[in-house]
Amino acid sequence: MIEIKDVVKIYTLGEVEVRALDGVSLSIAAGEFVAIMGPSGSGKSTLMNLLGCLDRPTAGRYVLDGIDVSGMDGDGRAEVRNAKIGFVFQSFNLLARTSALENVELPLLYGHEGLLAGERDKRARRALERVGLAGREHHTPSQLSGGQQQRVAIARALITDPAILLADEPTGNLDTKTSEDVLSIFQELNDQGKTVLLITHETDIARFAKRNVMLRDGRIVTDEKVAQVRAAPRTPAPVEARP
Repeated sequence: MIEIKDVVKIYTLGEVEVRALDGVSLSIAAGEFVAIMGPSGSGKSTLMNLLGCLDRPTAGRYVLDGIDVSGMDGDGRAEVRNAKIGFVFQSFNLLARTSALENVELPLLYGHEGLLAGERDKRARRALERVGLAGREHHTPSQLSGGQQQRVAIARALITDPAILLADEPTGNLDTKTSEDVLSIFQELNDQGKTVLLITHETDIARFAKRNVMLRDGRIVTDEKVAQVRAAPRTPAPVEARP
């Protein structure tokens, strides 16, 4: 699914060059659940941006699902990104005055112009049901807990059926129990065959993946299979009546 070879990323800050990635090579097969770890300044955010086609390397090669994206311009990367990758971020990035259903539908408004409103509605409802939020379609973010908002964000990432789910510190704003609920969703999706990349600086969170890749100073220092910790099965909260 993912193959990067000798990837270098250099940023220029004034007269100083910062080598954020220094010859990184990494292969990730379809259906893996990989945590990419590292302290602040290790290069994990830069690697995430490259893997997510948000940026391109200074040198080296990146092949995503058979497509060489290394030298693509912004429009080319955007096309691949929209077709192949679903993003979940630490900040939920939901539209405040928009319902859960409408938030989830948003990706279908870009690049899927041929879809009728009824089909968008059906897909969004199915995605919300998949993350345990059936019955909350018309709640706005302010009417949902932090964990429920993150579930909406996951449903939004799933709506286009991406090959890869890329989660950047997805539990950073959540308490321990809610974090486990969210991680259980990622594990369920991985069990169903979805490739999941989890960016985190927390060892306790990385243990929920099946493979841990550790970066330091722009290089991979360890890459190993781990004994996966299974999250407790989530129990969706009872549905409240619509206000």
